[in-house]
Amino acid sequence: MPRPSSRGRRAKAGPSQRQLRAGELVRHALVEILRMESLTDPHLAGVSVTISEVRVSPDLKHAVCFVEPLGGQKAEAVIEALNRAGKFLRGRLGHAIEMKFTPALRFVHDESFDAAAHINRLLDEPRVKRDLQSPASEEAG
Repeated sequence: MPRPSSRGRRAKAGPSQRQLRAGELVRHALVEILRMESLTDPHLAGVSVTISEVRVSPDLKHAVCFVEPLGGQKAEAVIEALNRAGKFLRGRLGHAIEMKFTPALRFVHDESFDAAAHINRLLDEPRVKRDLQSPASEEAG
C-alpha cells in the first residue's frame, strides 16, 4: 500500500514553522508601522489597533491579518480603511522586513475577542455559576 506523501500530511497538521515565523515577523513589523505612520484615512485617525495574529500562506505571498480596534468600536470601518491602505502598508512592510516576497495584506476582524467576552458573560450568570460549583462545596454548605 503506498504511503501518503509528506506534503499531504503537513497540510492537515496546520501551518509550518516557517509560516509561523513569517507571520510573527509581519505582525511585529505591522505593529511598528501602524505606530509610527500617520495614515490619512479619517477612519484610522486616532484609532489604536491590535493585530492579534497574522497567518501567512504556505508560499509566503499572502497574509491575513486579524485586527481588533481598541474597544471594538467601528470595527467594520477600521477594517475597510486598513484594506484600502493595504498597498501602502505593504510598501512600508517591504522596507521593514527581509523576506524574498513581501506578502499581500488582507485585514479581517478578529472575532476571538467577541467570543471571549461572550464566554465571560455566560460564566458570570448566576445560573451557570451555580452549575459550576463543585459537589464538595455543596456538601460542605
